[in-house]
Amino acid sequence: MVGLVGRWQQWGRWTLVACGSVACLAVLQGCATNPGSGASDSNAGMVTPSDEPETRRRARIRLELASNYFENGQTAVALDEVKQALVSDPNYADAFNLRGLIYMRLNDLGQADDSFRRALALRGNDANLLHNYGWLLCQQQKYSDADQYFVRALAIPSYPARAKTLMARGLCQSGAGQFAEAEQSMLKAYELDAANPVVGYHLAALLLRRNELTRSQFYIRRLNNGQFANSESLWLGIKVERALGDTVAMRQLVDQLRKRFPESRELGAYERGAFNE
Repeated sequence: MVGLVGRWQQWGRWTLVACGSVACLAVLQGCATNPGSGASDSNAGMVTPSDEPETRRRARIRLELASNYFENGQTAVALDEVKQALVSDPNYADAFNLRGLIYMRLNDLGQADDSFRRALALRGNDANLLHNYGWLLCQQQKYSDADQYFVRALAIPSYPARAKTLMARGLCQSGAGQFAEAEQSMLKAYELDAANPVVGYHLAALLLRRNELTRSQFYIRRLNNGQFANSESLWLGIKVERALGDTVAMRQLVDQLRKRFPESRELGAYERGAFNE
């Protein structure tokens, strides 16, 4: 997969609950082709090339091509390769997973739902699959159902991408109006991945909402002092500093916003005095 740093730099906006951008999807989805990731099978031994049936080998090669095309934004070609992989091996959970991610990008949520369900029917204890299906349900505002899948993913002890799922869970909880729960999910995600700017941004926003100004200032200052500051994070920082009465820090952030993002809607909101936006 493309490195996360590259993805963060491509990401224009962070106030997301329904996310359609390629960069957003890459950050919040599970691995496209990572067989068995997060699954638990104590009886499974190491799989060697001689254990792989010829049909699976052909399907795997197709899927590797599809994953590369998907990463490069060649969605139609990726989908065609996935279809060929499933012709070779109709029971390939990873192919259905990638098909689901492709249809999410295409905003065909019905086909995405069908794909993830088929993947989970084949490998129901895979944390990446559980995460992906939970995120799809979140896009459809089925927040309670989505949360059940996030909980199942997080319950798998071997799952390495817990911070990502906690972040997705927090975003969905926020979308459902469960702000206290969202804050707790984001705090846990931050403990695991303090460098994640999306987590830092949303955590600061949730704390500002509760008027926890000093704590909000800590998280948003850390973000704005780093390489991932954008117009949204600067605007949030301005609102926090204004609420705290620190006019010097506020003015510095305004100057940055004006210099770096002169056409942004956040600068327009500041100039209108629309601090509740």
